[in-house]
Amino acid sequence: MDARETALICLNLCQHQGGWPDAVLKKQITAAGLDPREGALAARLCFGVQQNRTLLDFYLGQFSHMPLKRMESKVVQILRLGAYQLLFLDKIPPSAAVNSAVSLARAYSKNPRAAGMVNGILRTLARSRDSLPAIPREDKTEYLSIRYSHPRWLVEEFLKLLDFSETERLLKEHNGQPPATAMVNTQKTTQEALLGELPEAQPHPWMEDCVILGRTGRLEELPAFREGRFYIQDPAARLAVQAAQLRPGMRVLDLCAAPGGKSFAAALDLEDRGEIISCDIHPHKKALIEAGAKRLGLTCIQAETQDSRVFRPEWAEGFDVVIADVPCSGLGVIRKKPDIRDKDPLPLEGLPAIQLALLENAARYLKCQGVLLYSTCTVLRRENEGVIEAFSEKNKNFSMEKMQTLWPHRDGTDGFFFCRLRKGEEPA
Repeated sequence: MDARETALICLNLCQHQGGWPDAVLKKQITAAGLDPREGALAARLCFGVQQNRTLLDFYLGQFSHMPLKRMESKVVQILRLGAYQLLFLDKIPPSAAVNSAVSLARAYSKNPRAAGMVNGILRTLARSRDSLPAIPREDKTEYLSIRYSHPRWLVEEFLKLLDFSETERLLKEHNGQPPATAMVNTQKTTQEALLGELPEAQPHPWMEDCVILGRTGRLEELPAFREGRFYIQDPAARLAVQAAQLRPGMRVLDLCAAPGGKSFAAALDLEDRGEIISCDIHPHKKALIEAGAKRLGLTCIQAETQDSRVFRPEWAEGFDVVIADVPCSGLGVIRKKPDIRDKDPLPLEGLPAIQLALLENAARYLKCQGVLLYSTCTVLRRENEGVIEAFSEKNKNFSMEKMQTLWPHRDGTDGFFFCRLRKGEEPA
């Protein structure tokens, strides 16, 4: 099994069974026994097709006599894989892209004529690469939707927040390859020492004790990772924890903690001197937090299985800082999880009510003058500023001290929002 077949299997599994593509991909790459080079190609193909699916379908539709919706789903995925190689991967010869797609069609299609159809469509596309049909621009929203493979409803959401030019920059960024960033475990090493351990790593341009990883292969096999000298985290999430202004000796509650990144960041800000109760509703995620803390050698973290919607009376007014990184639409991390753009928008409308309820429960755990840190990995105002406004209206004893939204195309980070609120005396 090679990279292209592995990518096809992953795309089919994600389409029919759901699941997080990254997790599916890692499992299939391991099962296929691909070397690092082939594994990297499989990943690029899988994510590239997901990122550009609408655009690929648009061009394929121009060169096919049969509508894609009438084809076998596996044949459509094979065509997308071939088209992605032809249009986006200059180092792959067109003949290799076409021939591999034809071979996959012979192996996976039930229709004996599918291979010939795939061959004809992709060869025509290959000959037309320098004169592709224009995407209609009369409807600007539809143009952006096709060109950058985002559903129309999502483009409309971004256009409410940004002008056309900046929306286009954001969508383009979503379809790029974001850098992998690692936070230095300052309890074990320094940024300089870690850079010396990791090949091709570079210091982050503005986040302290953060490095941009180069080609590392499997992280789990790196001594620096196994021995806990770094953990993976986006600079936006690290910046949010810094906003909490933690000091050694504080007592911290992280209500929606899995997989543990913000708890780890908080522990480093505490210099591992203090107490962090790190919660998740699922026992297996509690175990994940515990394993991460053990690997990093952070002793101040105590993981708990806890539903953040349910009030724990024994925790009332017991914490200096409460971190509420609430469940959200996740629309700020599309560049890392391209399948997020396929979410049904209707259930997302109910998220602000859930987020507000979680925030109000979190507030009950704070000491007077304590800090409540609210964060999401989305840029939608109704999940961010809207929730803060609704909370502030009902909780007059909280003051908003800092609020910030980060954008992939502006800041080079995940799309992220955080707000620091401080609890004062109850109003008379």
